[in-house]
Amino acid sequence: MTSLPGGSDDGGSAPEPRPIVCARCGAQARGPQPTWTCSVEHGTRRYFCDFCSRENLRAIEGRLDSAWW
Repeated sequence: MTSLPGGSDDGGSAPEPRPIVCARCGAQARGPQPTWTCSVEHGTRRYFCDFCSRENLRAIEGRLDSAWW
C-alpha cells in the first residue's frame, strides 16, 4: 500500500473547521456560509454575516472600506 507524498495515515479525518466571526456584529458560524460575504481589505480577509451584508449592500457594492460603513 502506498501513501501520497507528504500525507499522513491518520484515517482521513479532516481537521475541525475554525469558527468564522462577522467582522461587524460578531456573529459566529462553523466554516464558510453561502449567505455570508467575504471581503479582502488591506490584505486581510474579513467576513460579514448575511444580516450585516444586507444592511450595507450599497457600501459593499461601492467598494467602500468597512470602517466607513
